[in-house]
Order: sequence, then C-alpha cells, then structure tokens
Amino acid sequence: MISVALKEVDYSMNIQLQTELCDRFGIRYPLILAGMAGGPTTVELVAAVSNAGGLGTLGAAYMEPAAIRHSIQEIRKLTDQPFAVNLFASRASDRQERIEDVQQELNRMRGDLGIPHAGSDHVTTPDWFEQQFAVLLEEKVPVISTAFGIPDEPLMRQAKEAKLLVVAMATTVREAILAEQAGCDAVVAQGSEAGGHRGTFDISEHPMGAQIGTFALVPQIVDRVKIPVIAAGGVMDGRGLVGSLVLGAQAVQMGTRFLTAAESGAHEVYQQALLCSTEESTVITKAFSGRPARGIRNAFIKQWDASGVEPLPFPTQNTVTRDIRNAANRQSNPEYMSLWAGQGTRGLTSGQAAADIVAETIQEALLICPYRNSDDES
Repeated sequence: MISVALKEVDYSMNIQLQTELCDRFGIRYPLILAGMAGGPTTVELVAAVSNAGGLGTLGAAYMEPAAIRHSIQEIRKLTDQPFAVNLFASRASDRQERIEDVQQELNRMRGDLGIPHAGSDHVTTPDWFEQQFAVLLEEKVPVISTAFGIPDEPLMRQAKEAKLLVVAMATTVREAILAEQAGCDAVVAQGSEAGGHRGTFDISEHPMGAQIGTFALVPQIVDRVKIPVIAAGGVMDGRGLVGSLVLGAQAVQMGTRFLTAAESGAHEVYQQALLCSTEESTVITKAFSGRPARGIRNAFIKQWDASGVEPLPFPTQNTVTRDIRNAANRQSNPEYMSLWAGQGTRGLTSGQAAADIVAETIQEALLICPYRNSDDES
C-alpha cells in the first residue's frame, strides 16, 4: 500500500476525482458506503461517510418501517449531506416444503449453542418492502438503492415524481441494461469479490450468483449503458478507486473496508474475525439465508455443507436461522454468525474513523490518479 500522510495532499487537486455522478448526487468524492444490512451501517457510520464527502448508505433491508424512519431522522441530526438507504427489492414468499429436514440440521447447531430446538411449524417472514419504500418516499431520502432486483414500475414512478435518485445493483451486463431501462439513475457493478449477498436478480439462472470479477464486469457494463456505473467488489483503497475510474466507473462502493471502522455496528468478534482473515478465508454460501452470499467460512457453514441438506429458499432460510445467529451474537461466538466479507480483508484497519478511511482513500487516489487538469503541469 502507498504510504499516505494525512493532510499532505493538496485538496485543490480533488477536481481530478470529480465525476458526473458526484455532481448529480451532490457528493464531493466518488466513494459510496455499501448498504450492509443487519446492523453494521449505524447512523453514525452513514453520517460520518457523508460528512467526509462520500455517500453514506443505511442498510435497511431487515428493518421495520418505523425503525427505518427513526434512523433516517437520526442521520439527519448528524449530517446535512446526501445519503442513501438500501433495500432488498425481493418479493419472494416463504417456501418450506423441506422445513423438517432443515430444522433437524439446525437443531444440532442450536444444541451447540444451548438454545431451544425448533419444530417443523410453518414459518412466516414479514413482507415490508412496500411499506419500507413508502417511508423512503415520505422522508425524501436523496438516494434509494436496491439489491436483488429493481423496484416495480409504480414504485419507480413515485420515486421519480419525488425527484429521488434510484440505484440498483447488477452482477451482469444484462441486469445493468434492465436497470437502465427501468429508469435507474446509476447502477452498481458488483463483482464476485464483493462481500455479503450477491445482487443477482434471478438465482434460478445463477444459483450461486453470477460470478464475474469486478475488473471484468465494470468495463463491459460501462460500454453498454449510458447511466453512471459504480464499481463494487474488492475495492479497499485509493488504488482500487483509481483502477475503477480508469475502467470507466464514476464511483466505487466500499463495504468490507468500513466493517472495522470506529463507527461500525459489526460485533466485536466479527471484527476480530475479519482482521484475522485473508483473501482465502471466504466462501459463497446459501446456508444462512437461502441466497448466495460471501462470508468467512466458520463452523456454521462447515456443518451445513457436511450435512448435504439443501437450504430453504430466501427469505425462509434467513428466518429459520435467525435465532441461531442472534444467540451467537449474544454469546460472542463467531462460529455461528454470518461473517459477511469480501476478498480484500488484508487491507482492513482496526478502529479507524470512517472519515479517515475516506480521506486516506481519496488522498492515495490523488497521488496516483492519471487524470490531470489541462493547466496542471505536475
């Protein structure tokens, strides 16, 4: 990594990193915090990234509508800068034809944690998407981002009428084109290196998500859509930012890099697992949620893989494993947590302020950025 001393870089040069997306989104730097659902993106983290010149994103996919509204209001107490809220644009209903087999295997893990076993009763997952989206419209959130697909036409129309920006994650060129055709203002090109859930629209076609690397995916999407492209997956520093810009992206989205930030809501033992991991530590698994996601391989994943049991589809698998994940959090046991992480974890730092992560990334990018103003002779 290039050694960067904070405050050594002349910020008058930051025009080198200004893109059309920066201007349209009202942000100083082309850096976006990924909307990591489940707690890591605290209101403090979101606000800190926005205040530092990036675009903070609240990962709200699992939050009740009232909780989303409260978080949005709390973010606004901490920043007057633009921010985003991310939701899962998935309307899948519960399917539990094999729930007895699944619960039998999960009960072995519940036994390891000393929590009550579960039977094969019917499971119901709340479907809050429309109510969640309504909150974003009512609160006039500057940027709405989605994973697993695109908001349907009526919701997209309402967002446009409210003059809100909409961003969708894509893992293939075809998905990016669909996002543009639906009216999205930008698209995130999510490479296979990215941590957490794959944004793939249709996992019946790509059961483990479309596994296309970031630096292969970004230029192919850039060449085939007119809306701004945001690169995601494996970007951990200024080098990744500059590389993404060279490939035609207008910003990067970084998630894993902020999981160990001072403002992160990730559990302490989760953060320690991240700091002790390497590029070889992660796998893509459906074991926790029924949708493919990249995380650190632990006892939960190993036991599930050894069982040979097929996970229930999303969101049912996510619902039936929640008590195990919650117990693991209470017991500070990382072996049964979903330790979502990308492949660039050697680039993590412990307890670094989010504002410093943004500043360090931008300063490193400025030192190596190949773009120069016409009047810059250096």
